[in-house]
Amino acid sequence: MENRLLLFPPQYVQRLRFQMFLPLGLQPPLITSSKALVKHGLDQGWPNLLNNKGFARKSHTFLPKIFKKMSSQPKERPESLQYPFLDDDETILTIRESKTLFVLRGLPGSGKSTLAQAIQDRYKDVCKVISADHYKITPAIRSAIPDDYGKVDEDLVDYLKRDVGVVVLDDTHHERERLEQLFDIADKYRYEVVIVEPKTPWKLDCLQLKDKNQWKLTADELKKLKPALEKDFLPLYYGWFLSKRSSENLRKTGQAFLDELASIKIFKKESNKHFGGAIEDPKMKLDLTSYFVKRPPGVLHCTTKFTDFGKAPGSEDYAQQEAVKSSYGKAFFLTISALFITPRTAGARVELSEQQVLLWPGDVDVIPPAGSLPKGSRAHVTLGCASGIEAVQTGLDLLEFVKLEKAGNKGEEVGEIGGGKLLSYGNGMWMILLSKKIEVRAIFGGYYGKGKLVPTQGGSKRGSPFNACVII
Repeated sequence: MENRLLLFPPQYVQRLRFQMFLPLGLQPPLITSSKALVKHGLDQGWPNLLNNKGFARKSHTFLPKIFKKMSSQPKERPESLQYPFLDDDETILTIRESKTLFVLRGLPGSGKSTLAQAIQDRYKDVCKVISADHYKITPAIRSAIPDDYGKVDEDLVDYLKRDVGVVVLDDTHHERERLEQLFDIADKYRYEVVIVEPKTPWKLDCLQLKDKNQWKLTADELKKLKPALEKDFLPLYYGWFLSKRSSENLRKTGQAFLDELASIKIFKKESNKHFGGAIEDPKMKLDLTSYFVKRPPGVLHCTTKFTDFGKAPGSEDYAQQEAVKSSYGKAFFLTISALFITPRTAGARVELSEQQVLLWPGDVDVIPPAGSLPKGSRAHVTLGCASGIEAVQTGLDLLEFVKLEKAGNKGEEVGEIGGGKLLSYGNGMWMILLSKKIEVRAIFGGYYGKGKLVPTQGGSKRGSPFNACVII
């Protein structure tokens, strides 16, 4: 860039001297050559001068556009602020059409407030920040959660009720009890939780932190907080969590599938045998959405690894994989290739890309006695569960379809319904192969709540279950 600036004709040098500096009340430098002018400008920070409000571009129409380019060059973020949700365009777009609760976690002085400000600067009008510092809650080891958090939660719930797209909670979050309170609130309002820790080199250095934290905590006081923050807080399970918009599109597609399937004669003929609970009156149309009465909690998602907060076998190893660590909080496009139902579950089949398979565990695509199936075979969506059925059954049901396919049973083609080819596999197993696969946006992250199934029924019986469907 400097070489390009040196091409200015000599007659411009004097004009640049005066018109660059006089409007800002600065003494023009005694410079006669373009080379010296460029060096002086770079030394003095011309990009900052050009961004100054006192420097009107209209009065400098002769000024080469290269100066403007110099002023608009984005500065590279420091390594401590390099996160997908701050720098990756697809991730930013996905979060903007989602409901996300960022839970910042770390020792006082480790850089959480700087990170919170960076998130607010990135998402601006769709973002609200709640900092425990503003409520004068001093970080400490406590026997009980202080009542002061009541006001924090009141403000948090107010934002979540208003569907604020991005909410940031800035606190040490060293207490599991406090985190569980937040996860319950996030579940209630269907927000995806993303736990973020600062990447600053001093984030666990108590000797440095004692000089950086605003509470003037001593090194010994910080050391008491440190053990709870040294280890990663693992979720109940990892997975891809869909944006609000993608969730709605998938829900509508699933609802249309169930409605159309319920009206097909051959399905109605065998429904009494497998879906008897769906019929209230034999003369009435089947209500499959009322048959699948339970759904997993939280937001729409596709589970990769069940970690049980670090207690499940292999959970620590999975969490430490480079692909998992680098993908956390990052956007992906998931491909839905089919929808299916059995007498137990209704779901959608997810077709993983090569990159997504890197995040898929190697021990979940197993069904006896067939043994291992192709990696990613179990990737699915749970749209609903029949009474008494747990959400984990959806993946097992999908493996039954894959097992039949592997054995040469591709299903009996019944016909075309609105969106694809309808296949019957017998025993109440039905699948529609979508003629046009559905792409959905999702953020890779974790689910940190209790995971108990909740009712799908909403205010009105008809159609309400799939207004609340969830992927697992």
